[in-house]
Amino acid sequence: MAKITTAERVSREASDNYVFQRSLLAYHRAAEIISGDVLEIGTGTGYGVKVLAPKCRRYITIDKLQPADLCQYDNVEYYEMTVPPIGFEGGSFDYVVSFQVIEHIEQDIDFVREVARLLRPGGKFIVTTPNAPMSLTRNPWHVREYNADELRNLLECHFASVEAYGVTGDEKVMEYYRKNRRSVRRITRFDVLDLQHRLPRWMLQLPYDVLNRLNRRALLKKNTELTTSITMDDYSIVPLTDECFDLFFVAQK
Repeated sequence: MAKITTAERVSREASDNYVFQRSLLAYHRAAEIISGDVLEIGTGTGYGVKVLAPKCRRYITIDKLQPADLCQYDNVEYYEMTVPPIGFEGGSFDYVVSFQVIEHIEQDIDFVREVARLLRPGGKFIVTTPNAPMSLTRNPWHVREYNADELRNLLECHFASVEAYGVTGDEKVMEYYRKNRRSVRRITRFDVLDLQHRLPRWMLQLPYDVLNRLNRRALLKKNTELTTSITMDDYSIVPLTDECFDLFFVAQK
């Protein structure tokens, strides 16, 4: 059997393509917005660096783990750190971007406050996170998941304005989503005691990760053409609805 790698960090593995292409769209949309000095919180595997770095003067990217394939650009600096706090002087950045990170942060209020502190007047925070109504099961790697009102209320405490968008998919994407939903329900039907919501997160993380990876690989094997044919262009960033996969918010200081 192929090695089980974590399904929580989006990779270039073919079974991750459905999620990878969606995540890539967020970077390309952010690239249309950013300039000047930019901080990314949550480098992940580093695939977004080559999208954003050419669009700004200085690009600092941070993560708790060293990325495997960090692209080399003269204007890029990488720091290994956990957040919050975020160890830079206040007013250091024109933009902060953070994709699929805030749901992992215990102190989300402190996190957002720190982001606001780091931004210059008029600076913007571009953030994505899973849209809770579209989640298929509890993800024990996430401290919490947000609906649109929850994320908006959190950001409005520290930012002057908040623009709310969402990431949606075309029929090809929705076909994959429906197949994935059926597959997940086949697995969770055995959880008759609803342990996914009763047990502490740490006890569920490894089983979830293994089952998630196996499920994605099974979907790839059964639906190879569908899974691999999905591209970034099959996703769109649109006015927000409950049917959006991710929240895509832009908050201005």
